[in-house]
Amino acid sequence: MHELALTEGIIAIVEQEGKKNGFTRVLEISLRVGEFSGVVPECLLEFFPIASKGTRAEGARLVLEPVPAAFSCPDCGYEGPLPRHAAACPRCGGEHIRMIAGREFFVENLKVE
Repeated sequence: MHELALTEGIIAIVEQEGKKNGFTRVLEISLRVGEFSGVVPECLLEFFPIASKGTRAEGARLVLEPVPAAFSCPDCGYEGPLPRHAAACPRCGGEHIRMIAGREFFVENLKVE
């Protein structure tokens, strides 16, 4: 249930930015959420109205932008997705693959007034 703490962290970012930039209300918060970030998007959506109550973000729309996992293979230069549970490059079978996208979790954008 770390999503509640994450949601509270998002609200803290909004409050900091509001103080710094002088806005009083947030209309929309866009988040980038990687496929392998460990974050359960449905929980963020559930906790957000509770965590944002009484803040600049109360009533804001929470938009979750998924980031699919992508991998690279230094053996053949492949970059792209892998089937779930695969442990080798789909092009050359190399086992030195590394994840290059899919762990992200950050605030991408705020729409404010």
